[in-house]
Amino acid sequence: MDKIKILWADDEINLLKPQLLFLEKRGYEVVTVTNGYDALEECVENSGFDVVFLDESMPGLTGLETLAKIKETQPHLPIVMITKNEAEDVMEEALGSQITDYLIKPVNPNQILLTLKKIVDNKRLVREKTTSDYQQEFRQLMMHINSGLDFTEWADVYRRIISWEIKIDDSNSSQMGDILSMQKSEANNEFSKFIVKNYLGWLDDTGDGPAMSFNLMRKKIFPMMEEGTPTVMLLLDNLRFDQWKVLEPIFTEFFRVEEEDFFYSILPTSTQYSRNSIFAGMMPDEIAKHYPDWWLNDNEKGGKNMHEKELLEEQIKRTVRRPVKFDYNKVTNVSHAKDMQDHMLDYLSNDLTVIVYNFIDMLSHARTEMEVLKELAGDEKAYRSLTRSWFENSLLWTALQKIAERDIQLIVTTDHGTIRVNQPSKVVGDRETTTNLRYKVGRNLKYEKKDVLEVRNPEKAGLPKPNISSTYIFAKEDRFFLYPNNYNHYHNYYKNTFQHGGISLEEIICPIIRLRSRK
Repeated sequence: MDKIKILWADDEINLLKPQLLFLEKRGYEVVTVTNGYDALEECVENSGFDVVFLDESMPGLTGLETLAKIKETQPHLPIVMITKNEAEDVMEEALGSQITDYLIKPVNPNQILLTLKKIVDNKRLVREKTTSDYQQEFRQLMMHINSGLDFTEWADVYRRIISWEIKIDDSNSSQMGDILSMQKSEANNEFSKFIVKNYLGWLDDTGDGPAMSFNLMRKKIFPMMEEGTPTVMLLLDNLRFDQWKVLEPIFTEFFRVEEEDFFYSILPTSTQYSRNSIFAGMMPDEIAKHYPDWWLNDNEKGGKNMHEKELLEEQIKRTVRRPVKFDYNKVTNVSHAKDMQDHMLDYLSNDLTVIVYNFIDMLSHARTEMEVLKELAGDEKAYRSLTRSWFENSLLWTALQKIAERDIQLIVTTDHGTIRVNQPSKVVGDRETTTNLRYKVGRNLKYEKKDVLEVRNPEKAGLPKPNISSTYIFAKEDRFFLYPNNYNHYHNYYKNTFQHGGISLEEIICPIIRLRSRK
């Protein structure tokens, strides 16, 4: 590795021989000058410096003046200010001029070494530490994945994988990223087996299974509502746990996290089924039976989530034993978002306000259709980054900051997640077969049985039967369904896009976060 090159400007450079010798013995190359003018000349003639140490009180051109001139031509060059002066105004001016660090004279060698490690070696040290720590946990995590986990342990494994995914992304360790990706695939393989074995048994609502879409409000929302404290439930469509983790630092500027919990989305992991189920407090077949005017099957024309407010109102009447003043708002465009922002403080007169925000769902679908978004959100890391960038600059976040001034409870959740699909699986169906890439409903379906969970009796899975012989199939892991016609074209078109409807950790295990305003 090339030597780290340092420029050190100090009019008393002769007094710094012990420090210079210390650095040279550790492999650093140090160029010394005694004034600001020579420092500027060195920076112009030699652009290869990794860091500059500047004495603040040099005669002639001061350290602060030298700093300003260096930044004009090399704005990203790290500069450390060294000063005898601890006056607050000097420190503020130096920090405001974008110094990277500062040291107080007399500086000892270990202080200098620590500063250099922070500035120059930080990324390498983080990468090496992250790699070392993940290597130690890899075997333990793999044994855990294959140890017959229950639904709570699977949620824990998924969150651990996400934690490592974000750490490894931040450290830019591509080799470890590839290994983690393989481990995540293995986890999804085992999780699919777990769902196939246990899913239908959870639907009787006897309490043996996880909180799921159809009992989410009963188990996780209504019991948390407090008289006198407004509750705002924010449902971000398609929000995955990893996306929540990159949004969390933004939320915690104004809210404190009181509980980070999870629930399991029902199958299909799609808005039509999971979100209607959340607000109705019922499985889809029950909604179709009790409220036939509010349910449309996949093959019927019209909006499939048009009656969420009415379904929620009915659930509140059935479930909550006291009067609840509530409101429901769905945001699907900028106009809706502005209206929500304008009325945000008015919502606090309610016991419960539900806001359904569709941006992430639109992002995942737009990414499939638009080449530019395929570039911007090419993988999970980029998808997370795009989600964070949107949220930080959104009308939603502006609105949430308004209510953070009041004593409110905020619940952030979703209806299902998405997975980046990679493996095609052939399926054949008639014209009535649904178009979704991760699940299919139809008659006389032909498919690769090893790739799917098949439900030949929809009633057992709490699902409606569009036809007497309807079968549902759900793609496992990162598979996506393709018809034989134009197979290669659609394979290339949909591979590596984010889809939902099937069985994966990312789609099924959903975040539900309870926060309280810091005020």
